[in-house]
Amino acid sequence: MMQNKFIVIEGLEGAGKSHACLYIKKILKKCNIEKIILVRQPGSTKISEKIRNLIKKNSYSEKLTNEAELLLIYAARIQLVETIIKPALKNGMWVISDRHDLSSLAYQGGGLGIKKKLIMQLKNLFLKNFNPDLTIYLDVNPKIGLQRALKRNSLDRIESRSLKFFYKTRKAYLKNIKLDNKSIKINANFNIKIVMKTVKKQILNWLQKKVK
Repeated sequence: MMQNKFIVIEGLEGAGKSHACLYIKKILKKCNIEKIILVRQPGSTKISEKIRNLIKKNSYSEKLTNEAELLLIYAARIQLVETIIKPALKNGMWVISDRHDLSSLAYQGGGLGIKKKLIMQLKNLFLKNFNPDLTIYLDVNPKIGLQRALKRNSLDRIESRSLKFFYKTRKAYLKNIKLDNKSIKINANFNIKIVMKTVKKQILNWLQKKVK
């Protein structure tokens, strides 16, 4: 019996993260893995969802500073990790998360320009050595991703940022993914069915390696 794992899906808006999370859950179930929970960051606890709403809403007259955004996201992340993710893993559950700390390195680091050293200090202080067993990064061209996001609904505060912001965010993603030997990059510019076919292939290959 394979030990339960913590899997994270990363990527820009419109990359297909939510779809991939649900799809991977189906794949795991077909592999007779039944104890699975899905979470999203920020979110998935009452407190974290309130923080998510605060970060993503466009309706505030007061500007949220870059540093405050980073700290709010980490507050939501810590709440989720300590109250949901770690207890679930301890109880033998598999956890699939839509985003984790790599998002902060990409969005607040690459996109907003906050120094990586500062973000890593937060990670090391609060998350310590708690890392995903696997990160799947869905790499999408920002123009394509935002076009997809627009088709879903109106853009939120983060999605409304400039194209330049998302190119810088993608650049940071690509740079940090190269440093992580537990990550897989997948081209997410294609049709969702083609992308999910690649996701399935990569997940099954990864599971096979873990069984050996």
